This record gives sequence, structure tokens and C-alpha cells, in this order.
Amino acid sequence: MITRPAKAFVAFTAVAVLLFAGRPAPAEIIRVVATTTDLASLARAVAGELASVDVMIPPGADPEAFEPRPSDLAKLKDARIVIRVGLGYDHWLDKLLSLHADKTINRGGVGYVDASIGIPLLEVKGRSLDVTGNDSHAHGLANPHYWLDPANAGIISGAIVEAICAIAPQSLATITQNRKRFLAQLGTSITDWESMLNPHRGAKLIAYHNTWPYFARRFRLDILDAIEIKEGVPPSPARLARLASTIREQKVRVILQEPFAPDDASQLLARRTGAALIRLAPSVGSIPEAADYLSLFSYNVRTLADALSAGPN
Repeated sequence: MITRPAKAFVAFTAVAVLLFAGRPAPAEIIRVVATTTDLASLARAVAGELASVDVMIPPGADPEAFEPRPSDLAKLKDARIVIRVGLGYDHWLDKLLSLHADKTINRGGVGYVDASIGIPLLEVKGRSLDVTGNDSHAHGLANPHYWLDPANAGIISGAIVEAICAIAPQSLATITQNRKRFLAQLGTSITDWESMLNPHRGAKLIAYHNTWPYFARRFRLDILDAIEIKEGVPPSPARLARLASTIREQKVRVILQEPFAPDDASQLLARRTGAALIRLAPSVGSIPEAADYLSLFSYNVRTLADALSAGPN
């Protein structure tokens, strides 16, 4: 004999079956691993809720001094897509991928994204890639800081969309719409950023590290030199003296400094010459104000425009 509560449960189950019959199963969440916070931010912008995105290099760390730990290999577990900067910048990833031995996310696999492919590169060296990172900036074939031209996000996000759709073809419409919406917002922002820096076209700058060529090209700035010419090696007194002369002769008003880099040399040059020392964010998360890809540029452009608008120190 079926009791009244049991009859009610059977009826509820039948209604539930009718209500949910024919509805598609929830889409599988795609695991994405990016080597840097910048690539991770772009992946989140186009993938939205369809992917969970992890990052290898922690926010605020010096990417060119990063050394993976055994726990970083575990981040590749169940990853369907891996996104890297390439150009020798994240050369350590090759060893992790070989240990992981998943063809899908190794070179040539549908889930492997080298975001540098298709980028108009600067400082191309015309030699084979130094995957050991032993050259002065671990820059391999070319300067790798291409994400600092916001227009390059179109190429990078396109590669990410292609990989996601190869893994999950059913996501094409959603991913394409997400990217279209993001690029529209980015395009409007680029117009605003260019407007803020247009009064300072051709402004001469000194940087601590050779991070900013793509940023400078986009916003028509002139970076005369970098204080650090070899990664991790402080500049000599003679070099600092030459840079001080350059700053005075060329009327350089601003020195750019990465937040994680030593600033002794930059502080010394600022004191000697009166140039303003400002800290810009080279990557998402390197300072609190640069929480994502768009805010990275909003902070950098506003900070630089304010420094260039200020009177001489």
C-alpha cells in the first residue's frame, strides 16, 4: 500500500521529469591554465562562466625570476587548455608540459596556446630561441611584453577562443559573444587612454627594465634607455652617471619603475636629476589597482599622464 507522502513524492518526481526533460545538461567547466595573470585575465574575459582559469606565476611576482615548484605541475592536472606568453618568457613551462605528457596541451595540441603567434613583435633578434632564459632579459626571439599594447588583446583573445572552441565546440556562440563584448569595451577604453596621453606624444622616458616598448609604441612615447641592462645585475656607477647625463640633456621628466624591481638606482637618478619616479603595473595584479586587464591600462595611463602633466620637480 502506497502512503500519502509516498504518492506525493511520486507525483513531484513526475512533474520534475516533465519540467526538466529536454533541457541540455550543464556545460562542462573547462579548466584553463595560463602562465601569467595577464593571459588569465583575458581568458576569463572571453570564457566567462564556461571556464575556470588558474595562473602559474603569482600576482605581484617578478615573472622573469619565476621558478616553478613541484606544486605547479599539479596545476596542469585535468587542464584542457594551457596559455603561455612564449618567446622564452616562460621557458620553464616546457619541462612541466613534458612531465605532464598530455598531448592535448603540449606543443601542437588543440589545447596549447602560444599567445605570441600573430603578434607584430618588437626587438626581434633573428636567432634561435634561448629557452634557458640566459640572455639579458630572458626575451628569446623578441621583446615578450606584447600584452602591454592593449590592441594586441584582439589577437591574444582570438587564439584563446579558437582553443576553447576546439575543446568545446558547443561553446562557440557564447565565447564569440563574450569576446565581441570585451573587445567593444576595450576599443572604447583605448580611445580614452590615447586621448589622455595624446598631449604627451613623444615624451622621453627612462625605464628600469626593458618592459615598455609595446606600451610606448601604442601611446607614441619615447623610451630612451633602461637602467637595468642585465636581469638581476645592478647598474654600475658609470652607467648611472651616463643615464643622469641623458636625463638632463634630453629633459626626461619621468622614470618608470616596476613594483617588484629594486629601486635604489631609480631613486638615486630621481634625486640627482629631478625626474619623477613612478611605479607602473607591468602585469595584472602587480599592484592592487591593476585588478584585471582593463584596469591595468587605466591605472598606468592615468598615473603616467598625471606625472607628465605635473610641473618639473
